[in-house]
Amino acid sequence: MHGVKLFTGAAVSVLLLALAGPTPALADTIEAALVRAYQNNPQLNAQRAQVRSTDEGVPQALSGYRPRVSLSASVGYQYQDTQSTFNSAPFSGTTIPRSAGLTVNQTVFNGNQTANKTRQAESAVSGAREGLRSLDQSVLFNAASTYMDYLRDSATLEVQKSNVRVLEQTLKQTRDRFNVGEVTRTDVAQSEAQLAAGKTQALTAESNLTTTRANFRRIIGNDPVNLAPGSPVDRFLPPTLASAVELALIENPNVTAAMYGIDVNYLQVKVNEGALLPTISVQAAVTQSAEQSLIQYRSFGASAVAQASMPLYQGGAEYSLIRQSKENLAQQRLNLETTRDQARANVVQAWGQLQAGKAQVQSAQAQVTASEIALNGVREEAKAGQRTTLDVLNAQQALVNARVALVTAQHDRVVASYSVLSAVGRLSPQVLGLSTVTYDASVHYHQVRDSWAGVRTPDGR
Repeated sequence: MHGVKLFTGAAVSVLLLALAGPTPALADTIEAALVRAYQNNPQLNAQRAQVRSTDEGVPQALSGYRPRVSLSASVGYQYQDTQSTFNSAPFSGTTIPRSAGLTVNQTVFNGNQTANKTRQAESAVSGAREGLRSLDQSVLFNAASTYMDYLRDSATLEVQKSNVRVLEQTLKQTRDRFNVGEVTRTDVAQSEAQLAAGKTQALTAESNLTTTRANFRRIIGNDPVNLAPGSPVDRFLPPTLASAVELALIENPNVTAAMYGIDVNYLQVKVNEGALLPTISVQAAVTQSAEQSLIQYRSFGASAVAQASMPLYQGGAEYSLIRQSKENLAQQRLNLETTRDQARANVVQAWGQLQAGKAQVQSAQAQVTASEIALNGVREEAKAGQRTTLDVLNAQQALVNARVALVTAQHDRVVASYSVLSAVGRLSPQVLGLSTVTYDASVHYHQVRDSWAGVRTPDGR
C-alpha cells in the first residue's frame, strides 16, 4: 500500500497546481516565457523589419508631390577655325567651354495618381501591421503551447517513473510469494512483462520530453528550468460563442489584413485609371555658360515653362492594366469572404475544444479517483486470494492511463483557452498584461513618413 500512495501523490504535482495553488517564488512562469518569446523571437523581429520596409512606400508615394531638382555641369576643350564671310579673313583659336545649370520640375496634376498611390501605400502599411499582429499571435500561442507541452511531458515522465517503481516493488513481492508457494511462475512472468512494458513507456516519455525541451529552447529562447504550472486565460475570452465569432470577424488580424488588401487593390484601379488623364507640370531652369565659342565669352539664361500632355493611345497596355487590376480587386474581395469563413470556423473549432477540454478534465479527475480506489481494492482482494496478479497489474496500468489522461486533459484545456483567444484576435501582450514594452510600429512610420532626404535609418544604420 505504501508504494501505491507514493505513485498517486507524485502524479498531480505538476499541472493541478495551476488552478489551485500559488506560484513558487523562483519558478519560471508562462507569462515570463511569453515575454521572452515576444522580445527575442527572430521570426517576429524579421517581420517587424518587413513592416519598417513597407513604411518606406509612403514617402516614396509622397515624392510625387515634391519637386525634382537636378544640377548639371560640363567642361571641355574646343578648337575652332572660322571664316565669317567669303572675303573675310579666317580666324581660329581654342576655348574651354563650360556651363552649369539648375532645373526644377514640379508636377501639378497627374490624374490623381500621386494621391491614390499615397493612400495605397498607407493601406499597405496598415495591412503589414495586421500581418505583424497575426505573427505576434502565432508566436505567443506557440510559446504558450510549448510551455504547456513541457509541463505535460514532464508530468507524464514522472507518472511513468512512478509506475516503474511500483511495478518493481510488485515484482519483488510476487517473487517473494512465489518462493513460499503462494503464486505460480506465470504470475512472476506477468509481473516481469508488465515491468518491461512500464520501462518502455518511461523511455518513450523521456524521449518525448527531450524533443519538447528542444522546441522550448527554439521558440522561447532558453532551456526550461523549474516551470510553474500554467493556467487558462478564460478571463479574457468573450462570454459566448456568438460573441466570440462576432469579435473574430472584426478583430482577427487575418480578416483585417484582407480588408486592407481590398483597399490596396481598389486604389490600384484608380492609379491605373489616372494614366488616361492629362498631366500638367511646370519646369524652371537657369543656365550659366562660358566660352561656348570664339565670339561668345559668357551667357546666362533662365526659363519657366508650363507643360501639358494628354495620352490618346499608347498601344492599349494602359487599358489592359485597368482591367487586370479590377479582376485583382474582385479576387481580393472573394479572398476576404474566404478569410472570414475560415476565421469563423477557427473560432467554432477552438471554442468546442475548450468546452470539451473542461469536461475532459473533470472526467479524467473522476477516472483517476475511481482507478485509485479500484487498485486499492484489487490489491486487498489479491491478498485474500480473490484476485490474481494479472488483475493487480491491469488495475495498476488503468491507473497509469488515467493519470496520463488527466495530465493531457489539463494541458489541452489550457492550450485551448489560448487558441480561442488567438482565434478572436486578442492574443497580445496588452490583453494578457505581460510585463514588456510592446513594439509600436507607428513610431518608425512617423519618423520616415515626411522625410525628404537622408539615407540613414532612424536607428542609425
